Amino acid sequence: MQLASKQKLELEIEQLKGKLEVMKHMGPEEDTNVKEELDKMHETLEEKDAEMEGMDSLNQTLIIMQRRTNDELEEAKKELTSGLQKMSGTRPAIGVKRMGELDHKAFLAACKEKIAKDDEEELALLCSKWEAEISQPEWHPFQVIVDGQAKEIIQKDDEKLQALKAELGEKVHDVVVKALLEMNEYNPSGRYPLPELWNFKEDRKASMGEVAAYIVKQWKTSKKKHSYP
Repeated sequence: MQLASKQKLELEIEQLKGKLEVMKHMGPEEDTNVKEELDKMHETLEEKDAEMEGMDSLNQTLIIMQRRTNDELEEAKKELTSGLQKMSGTRPAIGVKRMGELDHKAFLAACKEKIAKDDEEELALLCSKWEAEISQPEWHPFQVIVDGQAKEIIQKDDEKLQALKAELGEKVHDVVVKALLEMNEYNPSGRYPLPELWNFKEDRKASMGEVAAYIVKQWKTSKKKHSYP
């Protein structure tokens, strides 16, 4: 909204400047009507310039406030992430997911459809191999498409992914693709997994509000258990 208002004001100022130039060439400035009109336009232009300065100042204030708020939110997110990681027990409904990390359980389960289940060494080597492949900055099996806005999607004819699908099947391929997409979204340059607050029950990113509510609920439950043995 501020940007739209600023653009409108800039347009009005340019239009006023254009009218001033036209008025200057309409006749001698001694002409009373022309002089009065020019004075009014100069006055209006000064007001618009002052309004523009005020808007620029407001925008700078808003930008500083936004940065400060973002920093505070980031700190709060780090604290929530740390708190969830310290909570023990089985896999929670809400917790921390490492985005871009290969899902070992899903990968191994898919591999066992093509490889002997008791060949643990080969399964472990395959898992390590594809974790390493996903972390390679040189491997970027994506292409850009424009659908309203530009976005990156997996390149269907990528040689490594095609070879993986042919050797170990589509399920294994899909597990690797999922990790690649997460890595490309969260850390495309560093190529290592990053923590994200996650709702495992609904398989989506969790808001800070629901994470805080979940931690409070877990604390209350734990408190009741210790109060009534």
